Amino acid sequence: MEVRGPGPELVLVFSGKRKSGKDYITDLISDRLGPAVCSVLRLSGPLKKQYAQEHGLDLDQLLGPGPYKEQYRADMILWGEARRSQDPGFFCRLATAGAAQPVWVVSDARRLSDLQWFRSEFTQQTVSVRVQCSNETRQKRGWSFTPGVDDAESECGLDEGVHFDWVITNEAAAPPLDEQLQPILDLARKAAASANQ
Repeated sequence: MEVRGPGPELVLVFSGKRKSGKDYITDLISDRLGPAVCSVLRLSGPLKKQYAQEHGLDLDQLLGPGPYKEQYRADMILWGEARRSQDPGFFCRLATAGAAQPVWVVSDARRLSDLQWFRSEFTQQTVSVRVQCSNETRQKRGWSFTPGVDDAESECGLDEGVHFDWVITNEAAAPPLDEQLQPILDLARKAAASANQ
């Protein structure tokens, strides 16, 4: 049986391409709000844990940014797709189990089914945020196109036909991140305050 707290006041669901800076931005938000207010939920965490268990792999290396994860990425994507086709909310439920803070930050929504699950389970609380930057910026951060990864649903599933409540442009030519994040932080602080009333 899954354990869930009283439920969030706000669910910020982030998506974006590899090396767009999703983790950097969600970590910034978490640092600004603090652990009593904000829980960062990574959908890839439960996926990688389950994949590592079933395939006898090193979970710590799968969770890291290095080459170990990259050598298993394509197979992990296929394995995850098979799980999602059986149960679209499987990894979302695992990621939210035990979260008790008033603000949840989902750092890595990759598919329409991820966003749909949060919107259906937490209709009033869910706000979607897209992190974007140019391919040139992504390349400077170490990205290069990988067939079977960058053209798969895990990278392209939210590219078109999705309305995002906010879009953050994460590169040098864009407005400063602090300026772009301020309305989101204000919304999160308001949600946290209402949880304490």
